[in-house]
Amino acid sequence: MGADPIRRVVIVGGGTAGWMAAAVLARQFPAGGIAITLIESAEIGTVGVGEATIPPILRLNRLLGIDEDAMVRATGATYKLGIEFRDWGAIGERYFHPFGHFGADLDGIPFHQHWLCERDRPIADYSLVTQAARAGRFVRPSDDPNHVHSRMAYALHFDAVRYAAFLREQACGQGVTRIEGRIVDVAQDDRGHVASVTLSDGRQVAGDLFIDCSGFGGLLIEQTLKTGYEDWSHWLPMDRAVAVPCASVGPPTPYTRSTARPAGWQWRIPLQHRTGNGYVYCSKHISDDEATADLLAALDGEAMADPRLLRFTTGRRKRFWNGNVVALGLAAGFVEPLESTSIHLVQRGVVTLMSLFPDTGFDAATTAEYNRLMTREFEEVRDFIILHYHRTRRDDSPLWNHVRTMDIPDTLARRLALFAEHGRLMLDAEELFREPSWIAVLLGQGAQPRGVDPVVAAMDADKRRSQLERIAAVVGRGVAAMPTHAAFLAHPARREPSV
Repeated sequence: MGADPIRRVVIVGGGTAGWMAAAVLARQFPAGGIAITLIESAEIGTVGVGEATIPPILRLNRLLGIDEDAMVRATGATYKLGIEFRDWGAIGERYFHPFGHFGADLDGIPFHQHWLCERDRPIADYSLVTQAARAGRFVRPSDDPNHVHSRMAYALHFDAVRYAAFLREQACGQGVTRIEGRIVDVAQDDRGHVASVTLSDGRQVAGDLFIDCSGFGGLLIEQTLKTGYEDWSHWLPMDRAVAVPCASVGPPTPYTRSTARPAGWQWRIPLQHRTGNGYVYCSKHISDDEATADLLAALDGEAMADPRLLRFTTGRRKRFWNGNVVALGLAAGFVEPLESTSIHLVQRGVVTLMSLFPDTGFDAATTAEYNRLMTREFEEVRDFIILHYHRTRRDDSPLWNHVRTMDIPDTLARRLALFAEHGRLMLDAEELFREPSWIAVLLGQGAQPRGVDPVVAAMDADKRRSQLERIAAVVGRGVAAMPTHAAFLAHPARREPSV
C-alpha cells in the first residue's frame, strides 16, 4: 500500500509567490479535494518590486482562467515587448532584446545565419517586435499564421502588489483559507519534517506539505531545515537594490529599460499609473546613500514614495524541496531581475510541483527530480544573466573590469566558444531563453562570430538578399498597421487589420 494522500497544504508567506502557488493549487484541486491555507503577516509585508514578466506568464494566466483585460485594468498593467539595454556593450550604445523572432528561418536554417552573410542593415530591422517597441505600438498576436502579426510576442508589466491581490481574490474565491498572523515557532515530527507552525497569538496550523514563500530568510527551508545556500556572487556580484516609484511623464512605453551604471544598472518599468524604478548595484563599489541619490537624480518624474533598500546574495538553495517543504520565490533563491525572471521562476516552481505532486511518503526519487529540474532552470537563467556582464567592452570602472575578465561557468564558456566560430547556438528543448534571445544579447553587445555556417555560405546569395528585403518590408507594413500602445490600453483590440 502506498502512503496517504496530501490533505493539508500550508503556504507560508503571501506576495506574488504565495498567492501564485495558492491560485494554482486551488485550480488544480477543486474545493474539498485538499485544504489550502496561506499564512501572511501585515507586519512583514512583501518585497513587491518584481513588476516585469516574460511571455510564459500568459500561459499561467490562461491556466488560471484569468481574463487578461480585467487583470490589466486591476493591476495598472502595460504590455511588454522586450527590454531596451543602454550602455551595456559600451557607453553610448543601445540594443533591444525582443520577445519573438528575428525574421523567419529560411530553408530550415536559423535566420541570423542568413543575416550574418549580408549584414546590409541592423538585424533589429527584421524583428517585428523590436520595431513595434521603438514605434510605441502594440497589438496582440494574430491567430492567423499567415498574418504578420502572428509573429508578435509579449509579456506584461504590472504592479506586483496589485497582482498578488488579484491572485488572492482568485484563490480565496476557490476555497483557499487566508490566515493573518506572524509565525513564532515551527514544530517538526520524528522524520524532521515540518509538522506545524505556531502564530504569535498561540494558534497552531498543521499541514502535510508546506510551501515556503517567506522571502530571503527562508523561515522553513533554511531557518528550520538548514538546507544550505549556493552563493553565485563571484559571478554576479550585485548585492543591493534600491527601488522607488515615480510619476509618469508621458505615455507608457511597451518595454522595460535597463541602463548600465558604473556600479550596477538601473531599471525603468512603465505602468499605467506610475513608473517603477530601481538601481541594482554592488556595495563594494558604491554606498547605499550614493546609489539612492543616483537613482533619485535619474527619475523621469517626481518620486511617489520613499526609496526602499533590499539586500541579497545571488544564488539558490542547495535543495528547493527538502523533506515536506518546497521553497518558492526569494526563499528558493535569487537571480537578479535583469531579464525579469523572478516571477517566472516562481511559476516554474509551482508548475513543476504540480507535475510531481507528492503523497505523504515524500519519496526520494520525486524530490530529487524536482530539485534536478529546478536547479537546471536556475542555472540556465544564471548563465544568461552572466552573459550580459561578461560580454561588455566597458573598462570605465572596477565593476566592469571585473565582470569582463572573470572566469565564467563552463556551461556558458562552451556556448560562447561555439558561437565565436560559426555563430551557432545549440540549445536544449527545455531551455527558457531561445535562440533569438541569445542572438539579441550577443550581437547587441558586440560579439561577432569569425565565420558563418558553411551551409548558408554556399547558398544562392541573390535569393537570400531578396528574401531579406521582403521580410524587412513586411515588418515595416506590420508595424504601421498597429495601434499605439496607449490606444490599445484604452481600447484593447480583438481583431487585427489586414496587412
